[in-house]
Amino acid sequence: MDKPTPKSGDVFQANRDRAAPLLAKLKSEGIGHMIDGKTVPSVSGQTFETKSPVDGAVLASVARGNAEDIDRAATAAATAFKSWRDMPAAARKKLLHRVADAIEDHADDIAVLECIDTGQAHRFMAKAAIRAAENFRFFADKCGEARDGLNTPSEEHWNISTRVPIGPVGVITPWNTPFMLSTWKIAPALAAGCTVVHKPAEWSPVTADLLAKLAKQAGLPDGVLNTVHGMGEEAGKALTEHPAIKAIGFVGESSTGSAIMAQGAPTLKRVHFELGGKNPVIVFDDADLDRALDAVVFMIYSLNGERCTSSSRLLVQQGIADEFIEKLTARVKALKVGHPLDPATEIGPLINERHLAKVCSYFDIARKDGATIAVGGRPHDGPGGGHYVQPTLVTGAHSNMRVAQEEVFGPFLTVIPFKDEKDAIDIANGVQYGLTGYVWTGDMGRALRVADALEAGMIWLNSENVRHLPTPFGGMKASGIGRDGGDYSFEFYMETKHVSLARGTHKIQRLGV
Repeated sequence: MDKPTPKSGDVFQANRDRAAPLLAKLKSEGIGHMIDGKTVPSVSGQTFETKSPVDGAVLASVARGNAEDIDRAATAAATAFKSWRDMPAAARKKLLHRVADAIEDHADDIAVLECIDTGQAHRFMAKAAIRAAENFRFFADKCGEARDGLNTPSEEHWNISTRVPIGPVGVITPWNTPFMLSTWKIAPALAAGCTVVHKPAEWSPVTADLLAKLAKQAGLPDGVLNTVHGMGEEAGKALTEHPAIKAIGFVGESSTGSAIMAQGAPTLKRVHFELGGKNPVIVFDDADLDRALDAVVFMIYSLNGERCTSSSRLLVQQGIADEFIEKLTARVKALKVGHPLDPATEIGPLINERHLAKVCSYFDIARKDGATIAVGGRPHDGPGGGHYVQPTLVTGAHSNMRVAQEEVFGPFLTVIPFKDEKDAIDIANGVQYGLTGYVWTGDMGRALRVADALEAGMIWLNSENVRHLPTPFGGMKASGIGRDGGDYSFEFYMETKHVSLARGTHKIQRLGV
């Protein structure tokens, strides 16, 4: 007999019950750095407080790292690098699978902590830990092929290539879905044979601390994964400048990516950036409009709109625009804003007061530009007095408006009608960003033409963003440099080495005889 489905209120209470002892322990113990396998305070003794966006409550006192702490972590990573690099791939694979096991064992704890730390709704964070474990398993299974290369023989030589890990690397991760995105960067680095210094976003340090501890418990050798908390302009800057760190993988704002590139230039850092986006979803009049509507709503209002791949610009063909916007308006009005641990919640609080103010500033910007706020446009009186905002829909916009050009990074959708295929492409490409694009049409020829013309690193045709780990993930223009995923990750974390084996038959010029 099937078990009855739990009531929403029961699940909400169960989530709060699970979170309570975790939060009590967190507040009691605080968050330190993980350096060379040990939890340690900052050399300076300085700390900062991390607060929940749900109600502003202090979650923990966090070690505030600086250049000295980064130096300790980078030195530990450099010391551990040789033995980790030389460990047989099968042994690294086994350890990374054990990390994945530990993540899965603590998936429910990770989910509720992520909700309280970031404001993301539990319906999404419940899957974040599982996806994080998948990241580790996927790259664990690729350990054996990380060094694979090519055989390109010539007439007189066998020419082979192989790959070797680049060395200790720095990973700087963002505050939106931080646990999953941290594993997205760290897992391939470890599988490649690199050691890591991780600098999490200061706005969401909680689950980064848990990840470091789970990796330690799983048996990851000391110094292989080090975590230093702190401010970007202090710990982050020191990491990007440190001479022992050979590469920096960063997810965040485009302006920060530019600063990191400049900071790493004197030491010739290799960089990989996943940056901002102002991504278009293009709906033609021959599309499956019901499916397109579902995708449009999901890709901007899920995860509080705080995601780089959100489709924050809806380009809809003029002939269907009024009908589509009418249905869209009803859907946006029906979205449930609430406590992130409530399974009924679709939109939780934004990460902090500063980001809430930024998102809300675009309400006046939209009005001054002459656009219409069809839904929302105000903060939301959510439970607990947290940083809630109404899901917002802006209509009557054109492509030159700031709300059509700038990344808001919240539950904020701007609608722009278009005339034809050329017009849609021109509007879609008319921004500084180029991360993703989404195209909805029943004409596959048109879908392929538009996909080819869009200036973006990733295109989904008749689909929302569906992740497939072997595929390349990354953007063009101000949206980033490089690609993550599958073998593309190894291309970043490893150096390609060419070895030429002579047959002994080629003629060598003789000089000085």
